[in-house]
Order: sequence, then structure tokens, then C-alpha cells
Amino acid sequence: MGSARAFIGSFTSAGGLGVTAAAVDPDSGALTPLASTAAVPDPSYLALTPGGDVLYAVSETEDGAAAAFSVRGDVPELIAPPAPVRGAGPTHLALAEGHLLTANYGSGSVSCLPLGPDAAPTPGHVLRHRGAGPDPDRQEGPHAHQVLPAPSGGWILTVDLGTDTVDVCTLTDGTLRVHGRAALRPGSGPRHLAFHPDGRTVHVLDELAPTLTVCDWDPAAGLLAPRAEIPVLDTVPTGDAYPSAVVVAPDGRFVWTATRGQDVISVLAADPGAADGSGLRLAATVDCCGHWPRDLALHPSGRFLYAANERSGDVTWFTVDPDSGVPRRGGSVAAPAASCVIFG
Repeated sequence: MGSARAFIGSFTSAGGLGVTAAAVDPDSGALTPLASTAAVPDPSYLALTPGGDVLYAVSETEDGAAAAFSVRGDVPELIAPPAPVRGAGPTHLALAEGHLLTANYGSGSVSCLPLGPDAAPTPGHVLRHRGAGPDPDRQEGPHAHQVLPAPSGGWILTVDLGTDTVDVCTLTDGTLRVHGRAALRPGSGPRHLAFHPDGRTVHVLDELAPTLTVCDWDPAAGLLAPRAEIPVLDTVPTGDAYPSAVVVAPDGRFVWTATRGQDVISVLAADPGAADGSGLRLAATVDCCGHWPRDLALHPSGRFLYAANERSGDVTWFTVDPDSGVPRRGGSVAAPAASCVIFG
């Protein structure tokens, strides 16, 4: 069944509890909070080591930091003081080749922090993005929003909302270098991406569109090429519509996205015959059962989907219908200013 615990990140500056550990019921998917720590301000995004004994968190502040917690017990315990990332507003992080990588939205940069013997991050190299986009309010400069290693290894992908680009980078001796750049439609505002299990397709979620850009991925050459762009909403939205998160089913049959403002989860089903070449069709949209879903997470079993609803202050879980991919609400747990859910 996979994970027995979940970890919830939240904005302490908005009343969040920081990092919360929760038990996961294997039959219903229900979350039961165990303990929380506010040792790091605004731990908005989290990542776990493969063994699940060390948890990493960004501190999404103007100064920007990252921290490591021991999670062998129920209470996450800070291993060492947070390390500066030398960037502003880190929003995402990932582990790669003995380093912790952070995407720094405010400064439009990506930091590469070596991990010490105690698994705690230390300051390291910073790769600064360059460029801008056509939206004067959101794209006046670079805004790195996600950093993610390719599943096959060898490449690091960085997503920049401000420049409408995804950079493919190498990581050598603690230094990130740009290998190639994929340009998405100007003004689309890419936020997050997710790899398809086939290893040849990447789904990039566009915050300013709101759309999903399907890309071809060549893992040998490290080349990313946009193929098609598909709406994630079934009607033209009125009011706010800011996609936030994208996840792909383990078998690749479904892709789920969350859109803030519209407060929906969209279900995109695999459709090899799609006329637009995306290989997907928008099959359904359902209520996220909260307000402002900042993150979506799929349980490792693939049976349960979780929405971290930032402004309503809760995490809602859903049971995924195995035939349609449509999520059905199971329940929710209070989580003030929730921003992220991960399993380990």
C-alpha cells in the first residue's frame, strides 16, 4: 500500500503550523495529524530522501533558506540551522546527486546546496535565470517556480513562470549549467511539470493560461520540445484561474491538475487520437472541496488524491475511480494555510 505517513507544509506567516506529520489510513486515505513544528518560517514545499528518514523544506521568505528535519519519530526535528539559499522566495525543492536544489521565485534563480554528513544543506552554487515575458505584472523578470531531476537521471529541469521557459541543465561538481532551453508560448507562465511514466513525455502546467503544454522529451539528448497545448478548464473562466499543480497516474492513463480561484480539480484522460496532438482529452472537472488548491498529491498506491487548500485551511482527500480517473471526496482535515502534501 506504500506510505503510512504524510507531511503537510504550510505558511506560518498566514497562521499555518509549519511542517505537520500525519498518519495515513491505508483503506480510506484519511489523514490524522500527529505533530507539527514551526521551527522554520513558511515551509511551503517539502521533499523526502528515498529512505524517508530526512525531510527537507524551503523557507519561502525574502531571505530564502532550506532546512533538513529528522522524521524518524512523529515530531519532525531540525537537524541543523536552516541554510541560506542565496535567493529570494524559494518555492520548490528537489534532491539530486547529493545536493538539494531550490527554485527561487523572487530572485528568478536556482540554488544547488551540497548535503553534509548529517544530511543538512550548506550554501552552494546559484544559477540565475535571465529574461522576461509579455505580462508586465507577473513576467517583468525571471521567476523560477520548480526544479526537478529527470527520472532517468543526468538532467535537471527548471521551470520559469517569468520567462515562459523550461531549462534543461547538467549538475557537475555542485554547479548547474544550462544545456538547452525550451520556449513555451509567450504569456503562458509555466509553473510546474510532471513526467509521464513512458519517460518520453512531459506535462507542463501553465499558470497564466490556464493550460497544460504537452512536450516531447528526449532523455538521451536532454531535449524538451513543446508539442501541443490543451485547456485544463471546460469553460472560459470568469474571475481568478491560476493552475497550481499537476500529477500523472502511475500507469499514465490520467493527468490531474488543480486550478486556484476556480477551485477545481481537472481530469485529463489519455487519448492517443486527440486531434490537437496532445494525446489527452479533458474528461471532467470536480470541486476541490476547499478554496485555493495550491498543491495536489497522489498517494503512492494511486488510489487517493489530496488537495492542499491554502485559503480554506484544509487538506481534502479523494478516492480515484480506477476507470474514469474522477476523484470522489473522502474527507478532509484542518491544515491552516496548507501549501504542500508529500508521502514517505
